[in-house]
Amino acid sequence: MLYGRAAETAAIDDLIRAATAGEGRALMLRGEAGVGKSALLDLAASRAHDAAPVPVLRAQGVEGEADLAFAALHQFLQPVTGLLDALPGPQRAAVAGALGLAAPSGDRFLVSAGVLSLLTEAAAEGGLLCLLDDFQWFDRASADALLFAARRLRTEKIAMLLAVRGDGHHPGVPELRVGGLDAESAGSLLDSKARMAPGVRARLVSATGGNPLVLGHAVALLTPDQLSGRAPLPEPLPGGDQLFGEEVARLSPDARLVLLVAALEAELPLVLHAATRLTESTGSRVQAGLDEAEKAGLVMVAGTAIRFRHPLVRSAIHASASSVELRRAHAALAGPGEPSGSMDGDRRAWHLAAATVGRDEGVAEALAAAAERARARGGYGDAATALARAAELTPESLTRARRLKDAATVAWLGGRPGQAQSYLAEARELAEAHEPGGAVHEVLGQISQLRGRFELNSGDAAEAVRILTAGQAAVERHARGPGAAALSLDMLADASEAASYVGDVAALVEIGRRARAFPPGFLRDVVAGIGAMLDDGSGGELLRGALERTGELGTAAEFLWACAAASYLGAVDVAAELVGQAGQVARVSGMVGQLPVVLEFVSTAERLKGRLAESAAVAEEGLALAREAGYRNSEAAHLANLAVVAALRGEEDACQEHARQALAIAVPHRVGLRAGTASYALAMLDLGLGRFEAAHARFASLVAGGPGVGHPTVTLRSTPDRVEAAVGAGEAEAARKALEGLRAAGGTTAEARALLLRCEGLLDGDTGAFEEALRLHGEPLERARTALLYGERLRRTHRPGQARGHLRAALETFRRLGAGPWERRAHGELRAAGETAERPANDAAALLTPQELRIARLVAEGVSSKEVAARLFLSPRTVEYHLYKVYPKLGITTRTELARLL
Repeated sequence: MLYGRAAETAAIDDLIRAATAGEGRALMLRGEAGVGKSALLDLAASRAHDAAPVPVLRAQGVEGEADLAFAALHQFLQPVTGLLDALPGPQRAAVAGALGLAAPSGDRFLVSAGVLSLLTEAAAEGGLLCLLDDFQWFDRASADALLFAARRLRTEKIAMLLAVRGDGHHPGVPELRVGGLDAESAGSLLDSKARMAPGVRARLVSATGGNPLVLGHAVALLTPDQLSGRAPLPEPLPGGDQLFGEEVARLSPDARLVLLVAALEAELPLVLHAATRLTESTGSRVQAGLDEAEKAGLVMVAGTAIRFRHPLVRSAIHASASSVELRRAHAALAGPGEPSGSMDGDRRAWHLAAATVGRDEGVAEALAAAAERARARGGYGDAATALARAAELTPESLTRARRLKDAATVAWLGGRPGQAQSYLAEARELAEAHEPGGAVHEVLGQISQLRGRFELNSGDAAEAVRILTAGQAAVERHARGPGAAALSLDMLADASEAASYVGDVAALVEIGRRARAFPPGFLRDVVAGIGAMLDDGSGGELLRGALERTGELGTAAEFLWACAAASYLGAVDVAAELVGQAGQVARVSGMVGQLPVVLEFVSTAERLKGRLAESAAVAEEGLALAREAGYRNSEAAHLANLAVVAALRGEEDACQEHARQALAIAVPHRVGLRAGTASYALAMLDLGLGRFEAAHARFASLVAGGPGVGHPTVTLRSTPDRVEAAVGAGEAEAARKALEGLRAAGGTTAEARALLLRCEGLLDGDTGAFEEALRLHGEPLERARTALLYGERLRRTHRPGQARGHLRAALETFRRLGAGPWERRAHGELRAAGETAERPANDAAALLTPQELRIARLVAEGVSSKEVAARLFLSPRTVEYHLYKVYPKLGITTRTELARLL
C-alpha cells in the first residue's frame, strides 16, 4: 500500500490517460534512495494493467553495467525486437547493431530515432507504458537514446516514466520531485508496521525525513522496549548511510563474498564460478552462502540472475568490502574458464581494468577494443569512458595521448563537449612533454585539428582559424609519414570553413594560397579555388573542375564543399541540389552527427526558394539536434534562420527572440555569418512592417560590422534590401551609394542581375528595368517583391490597370509563401488600384503545420512512409498519423490527389 502519494498517483494516472488517447508524454520522478520511486513505478504498472490493459516495458539500471554501451537498452527492448522489421532500413540496422543482433552500423541519432520508432510500433494497438528505474545507472548510450525518445513524444500512444536518484538536469523531460512522506502519512506507515509510543513515532518521522524505506528498516531493527519508549533509541538511528549495513555485517564471510561478486555481476553461473575460485573450495560452500543471503531477504534468485532486494543493498555490500577484496572479486570474474564462455569481451575488459593496479598495456588494449565496439554501435559516451580508463592504464605516454585524443573525439560526438575538452587538454599536455619527433608532431597536429573543430562547433570561430592554421603549419614543418599530408590538407580545409563563418576574407585568401601547394584533388581544388575567387576572381577553373567530380563524392561534408564551389560560381540551383544530397547522405549514412550542420544549409536553401514553412521545420529539427549534440554555433545558425523566416512572416516577437538568442551566441563566438544573419532578420522585420527608417539604420550597421560581427556575404546579399529601405526612408543618396556597391560587385547570375535591375528601377523609375528583372528572377519571393515594387510604382504614376496584374501576382505568391507583411502590403496596394482580393479557401501552406507540410511534400514526390520516416527521424506510424490529419485539411483522400495539389 502507498501512503501519502496522492499528487504522484494523479500525475501517473494523467500520464497513462494521455498516452492511451494519443498524447505521448514522459515524466521523470526524482528523489533520494528509499522515497518510493520504484513503488510508484509498480503502481503505474498496476494502473496500466487495469486501464486497457496497456502493455508495459520495464528496465532497471545496474551500477555494474553503467559502462557497458546499450546494456540497459538491450534489457528494455528485448521483448519487442520482433518488431524491428517494421522500422525504416537505416533505423532498423542501427538499433539491431546496438543490440548486438546485427553488424554495428550506428550513429547515435539513428539509434535514438530507431528506438522511438520501435516503441511507436509496440504502442500501435493499445498504447505502451515504459518504466525506467534507477535511471542514474543506465549506461550513457541507452540513456541518450531513451531521452531522445522521451523528448519527442507527441502523438504516439506512449507513456514514459523514469525514476532517478540524486541531482541532475534532463532538459525537455518534465520532472516531479518525490520527497519523504508528510508526518500523517509517515505515521500511518509506522502504525502498519508495529505499535509504538507517540513520541517514538514522532522521533522516527523527524529523524528519517519521512523516507518510507528507512522508516520500515528502522522499525524492523528496534526492540520492543525501544518502540514502547522504555529504552532509548540508538544513536544514530539505523538507516541513512547505515541502511542494510548491519544486515550485511551479520552474514557469514562466505555469504558476504557471494554478495560482493553478485554486486559486480548479475549472472548466477558467473557469480558462482568466480566465488568458488575466490574461496578455493567446492561449490557447496558458495551455494550455502547464497542460500544464507537469500534467507536474510537481501537477494532473490530468479532463473539465472541474482536480484538485490534494493539497490542500497548493493551499496552496503560495496561499503563493507576493502579495495583489495573488490580487486580480487573483479579478477576472479575476469579470469579464465568462466562457465559456457558466457562473459563478453566488453565486460571482461572492465573487470580486468577494475582489478588492475598501475599500468598494463594488455588490459589497456582490451579496454580500447571495447571502446571501439561501443563506438561502432553508436555508444559514444561509453566509448569515451572506456578510452579514458584505457589511457590511465597505458604505460607509454604518446600512446596514452592518442587514446585521450580518441576519447575526446567520441565524447564530443556523444554530446559531451566539456568532457571532450578536458580529455583533449590532457592529451595535449602529454604530447607536448614527449620527446620531439615526426610521430609526436602528427599527434599534436591531430590534437590541434580537434581543438579547432571544437572551437568552430561550439566556441570562438576566429580562434578556430588561428589554431588550425598554426597547427597545419607545424604539421607541414615537422610531421612525416603517409598520414601527415592528408592531415595537413584537412586542417587547411577546416581553417577555410572556420574563416568563412567568421567572414575573414584575408584569411580565406591566404588559406587558398597554401592549398595550392598540395597535389590536385577535389578538396584541394575547392579550398584553393575559393581563395582565388576572393583574391582576384581567378578560381573559377579550379571550382568547375571540382564540381565535375561530384559523382565521386560520398560524405555529407564533401557535398557541402561541392555546394560551396557551386555558390562561388553563382550556380544557385546546383548548390541547392548539392545541399539536398548532403542532407540525404547525412540521414542514411550512419554519420547523422553531421546533420545539425548540414541542416543549416538545407534550411537556408529552403528559405531562399521561398519555402518558408519547410525552412522553419528544417531549422527546428536542426536546432533540436544541435542542442542534443552540444553544437552551440550550429544552434546560433538555426536560430538566425528562424529569425529571418519569422521576419518574412511578420512574426515580430518570434523574430526578435530568435535573433536575440542567436546574437547571444554568435557575437561572443565571433561567428560573423550567423551574427550577420540575425541582424539581417531584424532589419527585414522592420522593412516588411514598413518601418523604413529603422530598417535603413539596421542595414547600415550591417555594412559597418567587421569579421566576427558582420559578414561580407550577408552585406552583399542584403544590399537590394538596403536600397529599398533607404528609398522608403527618403535617403536617396544612401540608396545610390548602395546601388553603386551592388554594381561594383559584378554579380553574373540571372538572380543577381534581376536584383540589380530592381534597384535601378526603384531609384530611376525605369519600367524597362522592372520588366527585365521579372523576366530574370528565379527566387519566387524576390520575384514577388519586384512585382510589388513595380506595381506600387505603376499605381502611383496613375497606371492602375497595368499595376493590378503585377500586384495580383505578388499577392498570390506572398500568400502561398506565408509572407504575411508583404501580403498585407500587396493587398493594400491592390485595393488602392481598384481591385479586392480574398484569401483562397484551400491554401495548403497556410492550412498545414510545418511538419505536416514537410511530410506532405515528400509523399507528393512519391516517397514511401518508411522513407519519409527515415529522412525525418520519425516512425512510419507517426508519418501515417500526420497524413491522416493532412487529407481532411486539404479536402482530399489519396496520395495521387496530394501529388496533384502540391
